[in-house]
Amino acid sequence: MPIANITRTMRRVLPTHARIADDAKEAIQECVSEFISFITAEANGRCHKDYRRTVTPEDVLAAMASLGFNDYLEPLTVFLTNHRAQNL
Repeated sequence: MPIANITRTMRRVLPTHARIADDAKEAIQECVSEFISFITAEANGRCHKDYRRTVTPEDVLAAMASLGFNDYLEPLTVFLTNHRAQNL
C-alpha cells in the first residue's frame, strides 16, 4: 500500500496536532502489507483446493473467518453487498 494512503489513514484517527514519524509510517506500511499477504495466501489456498485460479471476495471472507478475523466479516459483507448493488 502506498505510504501516502497509510499517512492519510493514520491522520484520520489521530488528533490534528499529532505528528507521525517516518519510521512509524513505514512500520504500519509493512504490517498492512504482511496482513494483506497473509489473507491473500489463505484465500489462494482455498482456490487451489477447489481447482480454481481466481480469488473471489467470498474466498477472502472465508480466509478471514478461518484465520479468526470474525469481527470483520459482518462489516465486510455489508460493504460487499453495497458495492455490488452500486455496480449493477
